[in-house]
Amino acid sequence: MNFLIRNVTRKTVLGDAILRADTSATRRTGLLKHTSLKPGHGLWIVPCQGIHMFFMKFALDLVYVSRAKHVKKVVRGIQPWRISLCLTAHSVLELPVGTIDRTGIVPGDILEVTRN
Repeated sequence: MNFLIRNVTRKTVLGDAILRADTSATRRTGLLKHTSLKPGHGLWIVPCQGIHMFFMKFALDLVYVSRAKHVKKVVRGIQPWRISLCLTAHSVLELPVGTIDRTGIVPGDILEVTRN
């Protein structure tokens, strides 16, 4: 099932084809089988306070989100073989590189998630 994720604060769309990883298997696998992400696509990992980029084939933008859908932290272009954490987050969005700059998202922004 795809989700549409909007930044209510900035009136922008982060993605309209976001998949949700909310089981042990889907969170563990993540985007490992992908070689890239198309604009508008991504993965919403719930629950999640940190990710690793081991064995990934491409960089990602990360948006850490609270349970109330407030942006807690953004990470631009994290490269393969890196780790990122945000202990105050409840979930993380893995998005194509450039999404953060294109949408202007910053910590404190409020997101809206709807089924697409």
